[in-house]
Amino acid sequence: MERRDLEIFLTLAQELHFGRTAERLHVTQARVSQSVKHLERRIGTALFERTSRRVALTPVGRQLLEDVRPGYEAIRAGLARAAAAGRGLAEPLRVGFTSPLAGELVLTAATLYGESHPAAGEVSLHETPLCDPLTSLREGELDLLLAQYPVIEADLSTGPVLISDTRVLAVSTRHPFARRSSVRLDDLATEKLLSLSGRVPAYWLDHLLPRTTPDGRTVERGTAATTRQELLALVGAGRGVHPTAAHEVRYHARPNIAYVPISDAPPLQYGLTWRTATETSRTRAFAQAAAEVVRRGNGPGNVCAECR
Repeated sequence: MERRDLEIFLTLAQELHFGRTAERLHVTQARVSQSVKHLERRIGTALFERTSRRVALTPVGRQLLEDVRPGYEAIRAGLARAAAAGRGLAEPLRVGFTSPLAGELVLTAATLYGESHPAAGEVSLHETPLCDPLTSLREGELDLLLAQYPVIEADLSTGPVLISDTRVLAVSTRHPFARRSSVRLDDLATEKLLSLSGRVPAYWLDHLLPRTTPDGRTVERGTAATTRQELLALVGAGRGVHPTAAHEVRYHARPNIAYVPISDAPPLQYGLTWRTATETSRTRAFAQAAAEVVRRGNGPGNVCAECR
């Protein structure tokens, strides 16, 4: 199998769209189609189901994806490390984060990691978009990601919970809830929950935005936003409400938004995740440094008390 054919297969398996695959790889759609047909002829069966409306992996395609992606990622990472060594450099350990509090913890952990492993190279920080939290990790642009849990992906590993935070409901200051000291999950049945669009795992959204209340009523989802600033603008305009972590109050205070505690909601939790196939001693060492920061109580507020 040619490397380019494998790259096209893996990208199409992720995008499930010939046009987007061609755009990402800077080739023509005809080249993508030709590569897939060549691969299917070699294997002897279809890897994708194609209709005018959708593209989906066949069972054989899903199995091939599970079998080859870990090895491909390991080869890419190995080549990158070899190139860095050839230049006499230790490439930075690239760590992403999805919230301001997570960013603070990453910075504190990076300091301890550098002190404990002075020859391991620098740590570079990268904010990951809410609408696409895992792609940068999967594509090798990040080595680790401190993100909201749960992360339930066959190709990704996770560490212990590092941050555990209570939930609040972001509402417009004109909303009746803004005058209350707290709300309950059952109250969400009367509201539209602002959602997130993009490549956000469905289970992640369901954990953040419940589809039903504890008493069994349906919770409506309203407008979908792609960034935190879009969400806040919509909340402030009274277009809907949004459950979030309590630490957002101090990082994203706005004069037209009130944050009301949700008294009976489970906490939102955050931790490190990384690609299983490309786990290295450096990723393990950074994960240990982050856990040690939490254990010592040296991190920002809202870290997981059970980990100390």
